[in-house]
Amino acid sequence: MDVLDVSGGAPEFEQVAASLRADARDLATFLEVLAQKLEGALPGGVQVDRAGGFRKPKRVARIRCDLGDERFQLAPAAAGLEAVRTRVVRGIALKSEVMPLDAWIDALSQALAQSAATNAAASTALGRLVT
Repeated sequence: MDVLDVSGGAPEFEQVAASLRADARDLATFLEVLAQKLEGALPGGVQVDRAGGFRKPKRVARIRCDLGDERFQLAPAAAGLEAVRTRVVRGIALKSEVMPLDAWIDALSQALAQSAATNAAASTALGRLVT
């Protein structure tokens, strides 16, 4: 079992992944809840694009989160959600891979936990994400 022990009492990445996965049964609701959780936990570190119109509520069209040299994007697609992880070096996207949602959640959670291990603000944000 690969468990990161992040200092300061921050949750381990399995706890974060479980928290994110808890809402994944209804994909439309999951996308909305995930956007709210990430925006609340990482203000300024997450970009949420919304689409909608005059009489319709604005819905999440894309979530983008940059953590270190990885960019995580999640957007509605014809077959559910498209989850993409991109390796970014000095602002240049080098490699993108479409992933199954569960693998994407695990990768995002791992990146959040690694960031929290070296950054006090990220550690606090990670704690907010789980609660």
